[in-house]
Amino acid sequence: MQLQIITPEHVIFDGEIDAITLPGKDGEFQILNNHAPIVATLGEGTIKIAVHESTFKDFDNTSGKVYTSPSQSKTLLFDIKGGTLEMNNNKVIVLAS
Repeated sequence: MQLQIITPEHVIFDGEIDAITLPGKDGEFQILNNHAPIVATLGEGTIKIAVHESTFKDFDNTSGKVYTSPSQSKTLLFDIKGGTLEMNNNKVIVLAS
């Protein structure tokens, strides 16, 4: 599925992923391929991105805000203070602060 993470300053991530785990207002939740359409409010925490193999090889961290998980080399992490998420037709868009 496709993921875009957008902040007021940058497009933080734009690429293909296998899964994403997000800090929801009521707790952490995960989205996988073919998930039902959803709109959600995000709380403070860390977004965990299981990056697809081809995207991981081509990923360029120009914002400097995304970092690799110390325990899983193909998992990228991004800390947020809050935001919103929309998932529809295997495209996830996160507007984060």
